[in-house]
Amino acid sequence: MTLLVILGLVFLAVILMVILGERFGKPMEEQEQVKYSKWTRILVFALIIIAIVKLAIE
Repeated sequence: MTLLVILGLVFLAVILMVILGERFGKPMEEQEQVKYSKWTRILVFALIIIAIVKLAIE
């Protein structure tokens, strides 16, 4: 029962984020998208390397 309550709360939180994001969010400029895209690639690559190292150590 606790799991259902937690899942319900997560579902409601996601719905609230989507509604508020659509209402108050503003579109990103193309330059901002390029900047964030570069950082995202670097961070994802770093997280993959960290996960591999962590698995190798254990």
